[in-house]
Amino acid sequence: MIMKKLCLAISAAAIFAALPAAAQVTIDDTNVDSGQTRFEERVKEVDKVSSEFENEARRRAERAMIRKERNYLEVSASLQGTLTSFSDSWIKTKGGDNAIAAIAQAHLLHNFRKGEFEIETVFDAKFGYNRMKITDANDNEKGVWFKNQDELSIQTAPAWRFSKNWSVGAIIKFRSQFANGYAAREKQTNSDRLSTFMAPGYFDVSLGFTYNCPKERFPIKINLSPIALSSTFVESKAVRAHFSDKDADGEPLWTGKAYGVPVKDTSLYEGGSSVQIDFDRTFGKKGIIRYRTTLYSFYGWISNIGAKAADRVDPTVRWENTVNIKATKFLTTDFSFQMYYNKAQHTRIQTQTLLSVGLTYTFKNKDKK
Repeated sequence: MIMKKLCLAISAAAIFAALPAAAQVTIDDTNVDSGQTRFEERVKEVDKVSSEFENEARRRAERAMIRKERNYLEVSASLQGTLTSFSDSWIKTKGGDNAIAAIAQAHLLHNFRKGEFEIETVFDAKFGYNRMKITDANDNEKGVWFKNQDELSIQTAPAWRFSKNWSVGAIIKFRSQFANGYAAREKQTNSDRLSTFMAPGYFDVSLGFTYNCPKERFPIKINLSPIALSSTFVESKAVRAHFSDKDADGEPLWTGKAYGVPVKDTSLYEGGSSVQIDFDRTFGKKGIIRYRTTLYSFYGWISNIGAKAADRVDPTVRWENTVNIKATKFLTTDFSFQMYYNKAQHTRIQTQTLLSVGLTYTFKNKDKK
């Protein structure tokens, strides 16, 4: 009995003696100063990285604001079309003809300005087709597609402003068309081809001074170029053959001119002087009406650069007018009128008028100043 009590007493003493030792080990393991120091350093590193990201985001935002201030971009595209359809009974009773017409237009205006330097680029394109019924030589009726609009124009004008309203620079312009043009709807063979891409093609370069009117209500630009180059290209052999003089069998003699270019050549370069007047303004509080016009005139004093003889060159005049009327945000009415005089092509004035209604989408990165 005494031994049993003695064993219990020894066991209890051993348990109580072990408890302080366990507590001492726990305290020694958690008391580490170096761990706290590492934790504080990690917090500082995170703050430094966050600050670098904020600075980079700020720099990007500032660069974007500078680009927007220096650049003005305007892009618009429109599609107009008409469809007329009659049943056979309607045609036999009242007459009529099934017809389809579609016209697509695109316009781009980009202006970059940094200090006194400025460069403006303008791109315009028009392309239209219509389909109507014709009767061939065998009295067979068929629908034939025929283009009614086809023009491509790119112009860039770098300039250096030396006063408030005057600048010195150049105007570089290229014009041509996309597809083949033929003499008539029922004559669309290779020998009937009147025009195609780069036949004709025009490339004009003018060096001179430009006056910019300071009044916002009258934003007119007048370019006076005492030195100018006018180039005409007719690269298509089929087009040159159509305008060439023919022999008794109808074969080309390769004499004559196509768009003022001798048919035996593919290009003609003329030197002279030019004047160009540009006007672009919107009317109304919301700018529902926009009028754009360009008047270009070239007078040559060198008929053919590189040729031995120099004949007198008649002046060339081209006047383009466009009126856009917004009915809604996407629905517009377009009216355009062009007048062209080039004695080398025709002795009379050439005119073209177009009125169309359709869908138009316009994008601007900011309001134009």
